[in-house]
Amino acid sequence: MPVFIYEAKTSSGQIRRGEMEAARAEIVEQRVQNMGLVPLKVRAKPKEILLKIPGTTGVTTRDLVIFTRQLSTMIDAGLPIVQALELLASQEPNPHFKIIQRDIKLSVESGLTFGESLRKHPRIFDSLYCSLVSAGEAGGVLDVILSRLCVQIEKSEKIKKKVKGAMTYPVATLVISILVVIVMLWKVIPTFQDMFSSMGGQLPGITQTVIDMSEWFGENIIIIFLVLIAIPVTFKLLLRRYAFRKAVHNLLLHLPMFGSLIRKTAVSRFTRTMGTMLSSGVPLLDGLNIVAQSAGNLVIEEGILFVRTRISEGATLAEPLQSSGIFPEMVVQMIRVGEETGALDVMMTKIADFYDDEVDATVGNITQMIEPLMMVFIGGIVGGLLISMYLPIFTMGDALKG
Repeated sequence: MPVFIYEAKTSSGQIRRGEMEAARAEIVEQRVQNMGLVPLKVRAKPKEILLKIPGTTGVTTRDLVIFTRQLSTMIDAGLPIVQALELLASQEPNPHFKIIQRDIKLSVESGLTFGESLRKHPRIFDSLYCSLVSAGEAGGVLDVILSRLCVQIEKSEKIKKKVKGAMTYPVATLVISILVVIVMLWKVIPTFQDMFSSMGGQLPGITQTVIDMSEWFGENIIIIFLVLIAIPVTFKLLLRRYAFRKAVHNLLLHLPMFGSLIRKTAVSRFTRTMGTMLSSGVPLLDGLNIVAQSAGNLVIEEGILFVRTRISEGATLAEPLQSSGIFPEMVVQMIRVGEETGALDVMMTKIADFYDDEVDATVGNITQMIEPLMMVFIGGIVGGLLISMYLPIFTMGDALKG
């Protein structure tokens, strides 16, 4: 529906401006008059030019958290959902999210529930978000559910950033190391080679090997660059195959240091999400299905779906979790205690808090271990290349002294 910008005068002579959705400008004028204002000017709002990075939603996690928290506050204050959505959309600085909020408001006005309206935008509002909202609407506690969602989103984003931070450092260091070696083989070593050729004489074995590598690199530089480009592209294409993607995910779980971090992150995400859903009234089987979809690892996803299948056959939650081999024994035992005491949601939240701290500690340990290892790695490569180039100079110096 078109959006119009209006300008009107109050009975005291003050000028008011605002935006309003309507089919025609005449309808806006009529609404403004019903508000006790004298319409002065009504014009269609210019269409905004929206720019966003391809492959992204144009909506950040921070945008989503602010929207959720403000909506929770408004509903708690007794504001109708449609009016709250209208206020939020009119104040939203992100043009992409503004359009989405207006579409949600129109869907609610047309008769859909808030949860059904959110499901029309799955890239912004995932299954967990929509399911919790639907549960909140059914139970009449939408404001409470939205508040819990804020906590869930913020904690999940915090964990995600820590894991990315732990993995970014070694990858960035490795890329820099490769670039340094390429520059030395391509530009630096040929300079030494010309100098050694003019001096004549037999070069040390390590120096000759490095020079041969430099010559081969110079002759095949185009092929090397094409291979470097082809490797990530091929890997990305192979990831579309389920079997290959599962093999990669399984490998990640067994990597030294990083495998433990991924498992602890998975435990934290699983328990926090399940705790939030169970405390919000979402059925256990539905919750497990949602958690499996957002696991981020095919091995873990299959394990959770296996647990769901066993529970649907009559098993408790702890039994199939233990047989799946995905989660640590301590987690299984705590979940068993939660089931027996009828406080599974509380126990899930406590496990999540514990593993959040475990993720922090693991990230710190990985960083402390990787920094010296990467320094030794880079120093060994660069130092080895430099020594191989300076070794003939030292040999010639000794020969001159003799």
